[in-house]
Amino acid sequence: MRRPRFTTAKQVFETFAPARDDIAADPGDAEPLAFLQFLANGPTPEDAISFCSYLLPRREAVWWGCQCIRGSAPPVAERDIELLGLSEQWVKVPEEENRRAALTAGMAAAVKSAAAWTTLAAAWSGGSMVENPEWPVPPPNFLTAHAVRAAVLTALAQVGPKDRSRHLAAAVERAIKLIDAGAP
Repeated sequence: MRRPRFTTAKQVFETFAPARDDIAADPGDAEPLAFLQFLANGPTPEDAISFCSYLLPRREAVWWGCQCIRGSAPPVAERDIELLGLSEQWVKVPEEENRRAALTAGMAAAVKSAAAWTTLAAAWSGGSMVENPEWPVPPPNFLTAHAVRAAVLTALAQVGPKDRSRHLAAAVERAIKLIDAGAP
């Protein structure tokens, strides 16, 4: 088991101020996984998805988003398959060349599908948010989490209401496994 990134859920909120806009519950001094379970079992379990996107390190968060998409709403459009492949390539080889390829493809995506959001999440993991190397714009620390959150919630929106809670619970379980093991 890896050393935890945060020892309290409150630290997640202190590190990523926008989390307070995405998650209504007060984290207090709860341990992150206990808070995650609280959210998953609460009246708005989608908050657990939001919390996972902030809790996971960037690389693991992108991988988690990819796995959630493949598990709940696998892409059928050729472009989405390509975008998801670019996201997964960056996870496996998190180098600048792969991040820039994700940036170019994600920004060019006319429709911001779940796969497009994972590509943007990879693209906004570091470096610059724009393609012009002369005027770099570093992404805010929360932007990968926002894009992963959008990816997973978009994928869940494509699942029928009958299966939604099952897929949401599976997404939370995937995040917990990644917290223990890390990305490939």
